[in-house]
Amino acid sequence: MKKETILKITNLDKFLDKKQVLFDVNLEIKEGEVFGFLWPNWAGKTTTMKCILRLINPDNWHIEILGNVEFGNDIKSQIGFMPENTYLYKYLTGYEFLEFNASFFDIPKEEISYKIEELLNRVGLKWSWNKLLAKYSKWMLQRIGLAQAIINNPKIVFLDEPMSWLDPLGRKMVKDLILELKKNWTTVFFNTHILSDVESICDRFAIIHKWNIIAEDAVKNLKIPLEEYFISKIEENSEEEFIEEK
Repeated sequence: MKKETILKITNLDKFLDKKQVLFDVNLEIKEGEVFGFLWPNWAGKTTTMKCILRLINPDNWHIEILGNVEFGNDIKSQIGFMPENTYLYKYLTGYEFLEFNASFFDIPKEEISYKIEELLNRVGLKWSWNKLLAKYSKWMLQRIGLAQAIINNPKIVFLDEPMSWLDPLGRKMVKDLILELKKNWTTVFFNTHILSDVESICDRFAIIHKWNIIAEDAVKNLKIPLEEYFISKIEENSEEEFIEEK
């Protein structure tokens, strides 16, 4: 069965304060794929995600999501997004926060309560549904942020560092949830620096370094551990940069 292209990025550049921070980014991601976007510090991973979602305006670009260049409300309604650092309404409870997010989508009122209860259970917060977000710990906020990202049953979901701040049990919960989304043909694009997570759940990955994509491959094609591959690619491109400077 041939998989459709869900996200296609061609020749994406971005300038901030007259400095170029993304160089000719090209990616193509298929339906139902789990795609890991890897990075060392200050590489351009969040900038790339924000450009895809038009949270900042890209330059010199062609981006198609769900087969569309136009980023209208009909397309947005099929996308989920969990930023790395989310401002949450601290005087809402977990339940009220998800109810608020559900109001942005065409979810029948009679289904909202059941859906929220199901999500709270899936992310391990069913006992904290009536607790104010101001009282949530960092890991609890991470989980409620994940729940809001999938409340609309998105066709593609973008997760920025979804497993940071989580203990091993929390990370397993997120990985299981991502694999469940994949099983239901939801495409998952997530930024991470945790290489073991990529090895265990991703179909493909790309490495961005110094605002350029320096490698892209399928996890199954790796002949060495991803950590070794990642370090070798970073060092290889750092050596090229050093030679150019000389």
